[in-house]
Amino acid sequence: MSFSKWIGAGLGWSFGGPIGAIIGLALGSVVDAMSNGNAVTYSTQQARQQVQTRPGDFEVSLLILASIVIKADGKQDQRELDFVRQQFVGMYGKERANNAFRLFKEINKQKNISTRQVCLQIRQMMDHPSRLQLIHFLFGIAKADGLVTEDEVSQIHTISGYLGIGLGDFESIKAMFFDSSDNAYKILELDKTATNDEIKKAYRIMAKKYHPDKVIHLGKEHQQGAEEKFRQVQAAYERLQKERGF
Repeated sequence: MSFSKWIGAGLGWSFGGPIGAIIGLALGSVVDAMSNGNAVTYSTQQARQQVQTRPGDFEVSLLILASIVIKADGKQDQRELDFVRQQFVGMYGKERANNAFRLFKEINKQKNISTRQVCLQIRQMMDHPSRLQLIHFLFGIAKADGLVTEDEVSQIHTISGYLGIGLGDFESIKAMFFDSSDNAYKILELDKTATNDEIKKAYRIMAKKYHPDKVIHLGKEHQQGAEEKFRQVQAAYERLQKERGF
């Protein structure tokens, strides 16, 4: 599949607003068959008529936010770039991943991307479970070099706030990437004073929130990431079951 057909087939609302402007600049450098500009003239009004997020919308949102996080600590580690490529190969296959990474490299060259404007567009157009999946992926990128820095955590926290992700959800996903004695509680959005009944109730809520079927509209490739969050919730619950003996 040519680059133009790939990008044109998967995008809906991303062709409008600030994300559309970023894509437009990137496409000017790499597109192979869009000289007539038809694909990039997709208007914001048209985008709003199609509320459901297409896989391509999620993909482009992910690429832009990944670029922001990678630059958060003032340097670009090759391991982080490799992580992005590997994740895309795993999710989409080599050909589609290569197309996505071509776009990513051009996006990554852009300066002064407005994190707030990009996130507000995503927040308006993308459902909550998909936005949670974005945050999970961004923490994966940050940890790809073996260490999540304070600058990266701060940037992801800022993104999370703009995306309308609550502090509890942010801390829950963050805890999946750190080792500490109270991680199981944080993943379930609890503190150590929680009763056994509260733990059971929290597990049911979190298992429902992170169920892979919540992102089924994004395609099976993104359900894999959702399954990882789901497994983390199960593991946290089982750990507390074992510790408390219930």
